[in-house]
Amino acid sequence: MRVILLIGQIFISLAIIVVILMQSKGTGIGTVFGGSESFYRSKKGVEKLFIYLTIILAILFAVLSIIQVII
Repeated sequence: MRVILLIGQIFISLAIIVVILMQSKGTGIGTVFGGSESFYRSKKGVEKLFIYLTIILAILFAVLSIIQVII
């Protein structure tokens, strides 16, 4: 059971890394150091999907971590 949880955590952590890297595409290096875009953009379509997917994967990772500590 512990092995299955550990493998699940590894896959989820890799998925979180990929989703976060996909979110940062299209942002310039200037936004990393505090610069902002000069116009307002709303999040649509794929960007919104990546945000929700990141939240879901983070919650799954936390739940698996707690379950693994309990077991």
